[in-house]
Parts: sequence; structure tokens; C-alpha cells
Amino acid sequence: MLEILTSDALPVRHGFFTRKGGASSGIFAGLNCGPGSSDQSEIVAINRARVAEAMGVAPDHLVTVHQVHSADAVTVTGPLADRPRADALVTATPGVALAVLTADCQPVLFADPRAQVIGAAHAGWRGAHEGVLEATLDAMEALGAQRDNIAAVIGPTISQAAYEVGPEFYETFTDDDPAMRRFFANGAGDRMLFDLPAYGLFRLRAAGVGHAEWTRHCTYADPARFYSYRRTTHAKEADYGRLISVIRL
Repeated sequence: MLEILTSDALPVRHGFFTRKGGASSGIFAGLNCGPGSSDQSEIVAINRARVAEAMGVAPDHLVTVHQVHSADAVTVTGPLADRPRADALVTATPGVALAVLTADCQPVLFADPRAQVIGAAHAGWRGAHEGVLEATLDAMEALGAQRDNIAAVIGPTISQAAYEVGPEFYETFTDDDPAMRRFFANGAGDRMLFDLPAYGLFRLRAAGVGHAEWTRHCTYADPARFYSYRRTTHAKEADYGRLISVIRL
């Protein structure tokens, strides 16, 4: 059985899928939807087909991009022959399911129910810092959405307690704006703990969305439900699965 997390703030069909209910095995056990992983491509295709079925679309209407930790958003009107290099997607086309893949980074789903415009963004620290959330909102506005009508929900992501970073990372955020210190807590020695979802919520609210929230699920802390790049790294495993988050009109 697939496990699909949802939010009442998004009044359109959507889901933050956990790793439960997939066909992958071994270190990928569960619903690995990442074609960039070393999992068997046929198995990943089966997993993605299960997600498409759960969202009520054909597999080719489950649209993803080649994610590169950028601030680039693309507008989608139907299936894509090739996956463009970007980290966010928007559409006003019914029956197209926008999806992003994550394994600690923030999956963010957006909806303006009045304008019938939706978006999805992959927002790790770099993408969020460089403006991928704002780029998604800009692209939605170009399709007729209004920021104060947009709800944005951050799905399962790494929490502050598990996100240890070094001095250079801290300085990337605080050199230009000392106020960014509020997203960091002291760790061991010169290490800091970064609050990625709080930073994402800050960027969304500062950009003027009508509503922003986090589902409050930590990918690192719950291996039974979520893949985590950082947990895999700490365990010295060879690779990791990718979670999928989807929204459609």
C-alpha cells in the first residue's frame, strides 16, 4: 500500500509519497522514484507508474525535470519528451501531474485554487538561497495566479536537529545578512545546525504567499518512511532512494 501525506491547505489533488508500497529492494527498498539512482530502471518505472495511477494520470503525464539545485522554473503544458534542467515546474493544464524528487531537500507544492494554477519545487539549501521558491511564484503569476491566493506546503525534509553544517555554509547565509543567524543553532565545536524548513517558510512568506506551512516530517529521523541522502552518507551506503511529491489539477 502506498502511503501519501497530504495537507488541507492544498485544495487540489496532491501527495507527498513516502517510501512505502514500492517495488524496489535492498538499500532502495520501497517506492524509489529516482531515475538518477543506481536502482534498476525497470523497477523505478514500476514505482513511478504506481504513483501516476494513484494521482489518476497516465505515466507520461507524471512530469519531472532534471534537477540541478538551480533557481530555474519551467512551465509545462503536457508530457515532456526530454527532462529540462530545472528545479521547479508550474502548469495551468488539467491532467498534468507535476512532481519533484527529494531525499532531504524540501519538496514544495503550490496551488492557487482560484486561478487554477499549480507548482512544484525542489528546494535544497542552494536552490532556496538562490531563489527557486520565488521563481516558482513568478512562473505561476505568469499563468494568472496571485501570490496572496497561493498556498505553499513544504513536505518531508531534513530537520534542524539532523542538519549539521560547517563555518563556510554558515557564512554563505550570514555574510550578506546577519539576520539569517536565526536559522542556525550551535552544534559541536565549530559546527552549526541549519533549519532548512524554517528558512523555506521565511522565503515563502517574505515573497507574499497567502499561506505557507511545513508538514513537520523529518526525512533523516524516520528511515521506515523516508529516504535520506545524509542518513545514507552517515551509514556509508552506496546509494539512496528518492521520494516523490506530486500535485495536479
